[in-house]
Amino acid sequence: MTDPGTVSWPPAPIRTERLVLRASEARDRAVFVDLFASPEVGTYIGGAQPRERLESAVPEVPGQRPGFFVIDLDGAMIGAITLDPRGPEDPARVSPGAGVTDLGYLLLPEAWGRGFAAEACEAALGWFTAAHPGEPLGLRTRTANDRAMRLAAKLGFAEVERFEAYGAEQWSGVRPPSAR
Repeated sequence: MTDPGTVSWPPAPIRTERLVLRASEARDRAVFVDLFASPEVGTYIGGAQPRERLESAVPEVPGQRPGFFVIDLDGAMIGAITLDPRGPEDPARVSPGAGVTDLGYLLLPEAWGRGFAAEACEAALGWFTAAHPGEPLGLRTRTANDRAMRLAAKLGFAEVERFEAYGAEQWSGVRPPSAR
């Protein structure tokens, strides 16, 4: 989000058929630690983080910032959605001199394969588009992450470029206004 100050944060919870996207609460801390300590989750984001380090570093209420949503299923956190601004100096920008807001998401492994990522991402993208009309939306993932590549296509992201970062080939895409 190029100017998060223009939208009040956090927004009211966003409800989908099965999920709620909401602000983080203290009760989410243990799941937040589990998420980032998970070897499965860490596969495509640079590896799992040591649980001991997370336990000491994660604040009492994690994710208290504009663009961070908890993905809630039946009253419990199963993952997170982020909408993070990327400046024009970023190597994976949409076009020279232009910033973009990147969509990111992580789910606990037990929530994989049930359509929750697609449902949560569509809801977050809908909110973003309404709150920030006309602003570009991006998504980056490792090309080796087949599930993320399929979801990017399903969500309407089109490839802008591929680049090397974090020791692996990365994919960068943008969601054109017609996909919104």
